[in-house]
Amino acid sequence: MSLLRQILKPRGTPAKWLVFITLFAVLLLGGLGYLDVVKHYLDTDQASFAVGAYKISAYRALHSALIVILVFWGAAIVADIAENRLSKIKKMRASNRSLLTKLAHILIYFVAALVALDIVGIDLTTLTVFSGAVGIGLGFGLQKIASNFISGLILLLEKSVEQDDLVELMDGTAGFVRKSSARYTLLETFDGKEIMIPNEDFITNRVINWTFTNSKGRIEALIGVSYDSDIEKARDLILEAAKEHPRCIDDPEPKCFLRNFGDSSVDFVLHFWVKDVTQGRWEPHSEVLFEIWRKFKENNIEIPFPQRDLHIRSAKGLEAIAPINPAAKTAKK
Repeated sequence: MSLLRQILKPRGTPAKWLVFITLFAVLLLGGLGYLDVVKHYLDTDQASFAVGAYKISAYRALHSALIVILVFWGAAIVADIAENRLSKIKKMRASNRSLLTKLAHILIYFVAALVALDIVGIDLTTLTVFSGAVGIGLGFGLQKIASNFISGLILLLEKSVEQDDLVELMDGTAGFVRKSSARYTLLETFDGKEIMIPNEDFITNRVINWTFTNSKGRIEALIGVSYDSDIEKARDLILEAAKEHPRCIDDPEPKCFLRNFGDSSVDFVLHFWVKDVTQGRWEPHSEVLFEIWRKFKENNIEIPFPQRDLHIRSAKGLEAIAPINPAAKTAKK
């Protein structure tokens, strides 16, 4: 498959020169009559086979294959030139360039296929039956492929998911969009894995785009404070720690709320915002918590351990487990 792709879609300057040299050589040999010798030996009944009502000789098959390869080579060169020209348009967004590139490739290869069929001598009207078979195939076996292709075009037109966006799927998969193709969208996760997500999933499922309209992101931190501490002072220290962090922004400003009175602590929740969520959320979250810990230590604000009070309503049966103090027996008498 890779070899066929290299043949039909070559890349690089050597491949382009090969196309022109091959075309020139074929035209030169045909003009000089050297190909008549090849035709004499290959265009015979012994070197022919029938497909229905059509009789195809080895010469015709070789000639048609050469024409198809040359036409698709030329189409590949034209597609590369169009892609390079579109990539140099800096005023256009990446998603628009990607959409135009896909449309240009589709148009170029479609025209190349029509030209190749016409040169080979295949009547396009005979393809109506084949078109019906392709339609049935799209309705059954190729349904998902067609759905993903159309979904990819919708994503490019809507611009809801673009390159370098930070997205999160319903199953918790999160990462950066690195590439949008006809069938899938390449997602690079935070641990370096590259996941190919079908385009259909971005259309039919809920997707969180952290950078759809802006790159700001909110970070939440939960803090518990002892009942014996000054909770108003603790709230001020929590806000101070957030505001001192270099990535914390003033709009929206940090907020600290007292959420509830827990079993062992007075529970606060801190909300602060960072300007660019693509740079990560765990680092500022951790650094702010470290700063809160230091400020609590300096101001004698205690972060309590979980506590439980145990009340013994009856001591019956404990004498068999633990000896009773003799002084307590005397006092009882």
